[in-house]
Amino acid sequence: MKVTIIGLGLIGGSMAIALRKAGLASELIGIDRNPEHARMAIELGLVDKILTEDIALPLSDLVILAIPVNATCAFLPSVLDAVNENATVIDTGSTKNLICKSVVNNPRRGQFVASHPIAGTEYSGPQAAFFGLFEGKTNIICEQEKSSEASLHIAKKIFNILKLKTIFMDPVEHDKHVAYVSHLSHVSSFLLGQTVLDMEKDEKNIFNLAGSGFASTVRLAKSSPDMWAPIFEQNAEYLGQALAEYIMHLQRFQYHLMKREGKELHKMLTKANEIKRVLG
Repeated sequence: MKVTIIGLGLIGGSMAIALRKAGLASELIGIDRNPEHARMAIELGLVDKILTEDIALPLSDLVILAIPVNATCAFLPSVLDAVNENATVIDTGSTKNLICKSVVNNPRRGQFVASHPIAGTEYSGPQAAFFGLFEGKTNIICEQEKSSEASLHIAKKIFNILKLKTIFMDPVEHDKHVAYVSHLSHVSSFLLGQTVLDMEKDEKNIFNLAGSGFASTVRLAKSSPDMWAPIFEQNAEYLGQALAEYIMHLQRFQYHLMKREGKELHKMLTKANEIKRVLG
């Protein structure tokens, strides 16, 4: 099977490593608009060669898009137009509704499997890729009924190789839920980092005083803005709702704090502690 991976960063690179170890791909082809990433992907052995899309896509049995969601929306229709009639196309985007809409009327819609492997780290680029990134993580397939049986079979085979646990969801429901459990946490981390940088001008104090709590909370702020800004934009409606509720809780906390109402603060913290029961 000839596999083309578009986007050779953490997600695409880690998929390439897993597929190579599994012996599934007879040839791994890479496409990346960043020449440095393309060079590094070859040096690291993530892919066998770098080709342009006009050459790579018609040759491919499987195409994986691991690029920012805005680029996926723009690029996906032409990818489906360019692949052969037996190829399968998979995306890895963290939003799904607009991506699915971008190909809703494409005559080759059945060859596309809309998916979201919920995995990652705060690091980016080919050098961040590693084996086992996806193991035990959840993968979401949307609009499975619009994908052909053949493409779904290939996609599930890939996800099993990656050791992902696949579930199925409507794209609108997907975007609504990830706004709360993923996107909001990234916004919180980015803005906490910005707040500390704005208020604490002496960077030595940040380094010397930052404990494990701060480090773990702002870890996500190290993530790539090139990837996350488009995610926030595409999921603005549901992320906006999540932010409104989050801000309401922050304002309530601030009110009780300024009133020195320790019992009310304790109630809020106790209620929040229920997340331990959910997550274990």
